[in-house]
Amino acid sequence: MNLSVDLAGVTLKNPVMTASGTFGSGQEYSEFVDLSCLGAVVTKGVANVPWPGNPVPRIAETYGGMINAIGLQNPGIDVFVKRDIPFLRQYDTRIIVNVCGKTTEDYVEVVERLADEPVDMLEINISCPNVKEGGIAFGQDTKAAEAITRAVKEKAAQPVIMKLSPNVTDIGEMAKAVEAGGADVISLINTITGMKIDIHKRTFAVANKTGGLSGPAVKPAAVRMVYQAAQAVKVPVIGMGGILCAEDALEFILAGASAVAVGTANFHNPYATSEVVDGIRAYMERYGIEDIRELIGAVR
Repeated sequence: MNLSVDLAGVTLKNPVMTASGTFGSGQEYSEFVDLSCLGAVVTKGVANVPWPGNPVPRIAETYGGMINAIGLQNPGIDVFVKRDIPFLRQYDTRIIVNVCGKTTEDYVEVVERLADEPVDMLEINISCPNVKEGGIAFGQDTKAAEAITRAVKEKAAQPVIMKLSPNVTDIGEMAKAVEAGGADVISLINTITGMKIDIHKRTFAVANKTGGLSGPAVKPAAVRMVYQAAQAVKVPVIGMGGILCAEDALEFILAGASAVAVGTANFHNPYATSEVVDGIRAYMERYGIEDIRELIGAVR
């Protein structure tokens, strides 16, 4: 039975990875999950300098999910290279570094720093606000998305995954834009902008007022967008958004995802990723599927 998948020439032993921002760089979860059983570990967002993140409170539970406004808090590329890459290199898994920035130059600086590091792929978070363009996210304008993709690709030593925002009118057009810019792979969805109000305190549940909604509540929208994106482009697609179990992951794969990322589920079930791997294998055994590629995009 073959569970391995190919993403732009990088072979993953299985299609299951972590979603950025939900797994750190694996240190916290390594006592629960053997990271070597995963196809890849996707790190928390890494910027060129340390980011303090947003004021607290930054997380609120919602029905069927959660809202977060962490603000991509991270210690910066220097600490990441010194601390996190050596930790992940202990395991037989692919390392995918999520990169964030506030300007094109920020992204390019991190990408250049990672060129000589032993990491396998780069995932570019274009849901970040472009401070030079009035704060609109790079991923909410097709021209900006194509331009940032092209700028990153010019300097990247590793294959580039562009992570798409769902907060757009036409996800297919965004997928085509980053493909035109040279993306090797696309991943989606990032969180959906949401809000929660505390009726007793009569204030916003998170200090930022709005935050990113994730968890099971977003899965039907995520599956739809992954299907649309997979139909629109020729590059591989990584699907995510509300995956709790193997059945959820298989929906994304059947919709056209070559791989999947487990995110919010990790917060309430630290074993979620390994359980998804085992569940996909059990499904293939049940239905006599010899190769995972038979399932990718099988639903048209």
